[in-house]
Amino acid sequence: MREEIFWMILGMGIVTYIPRLLPLIALSTENWPDWLRRMLSRVPYAVLGALIFPGIMYAQETIWYGLLGGVVAFFISYRGAPLIVVVAGTILLLTGVNLVL
Repeated sequence: MREEIFWMILGMGIVTYIPRLLPLIALSTENWPDWLRRMLSRVPYAVLGALIFPGIMYAQETIWYGLLGGVVAFFISYRGAPLIVVVAGTILLLTGVNLVL
């Protein structure tokens, strides 16, 4: 391996690692208020919802399948079911609706 490539890979690794390391060093969560910790713990779910929601709405030719699937998945997960049960239940319901219609 040429020396330039080695230094380039090492530099890219350091540049990638620094933004992940700095928050751990600089921001100690021990002093944060409880409301801020609760809010930040929900951010990954909000981002995931924002990424998935448009795909759900346009999965079929009409948005009604996506809307029905989203509502069913919400209620199954709200009752505390594991993720596999939520996915399987939604798929089974939408398959049944697709067969009937």
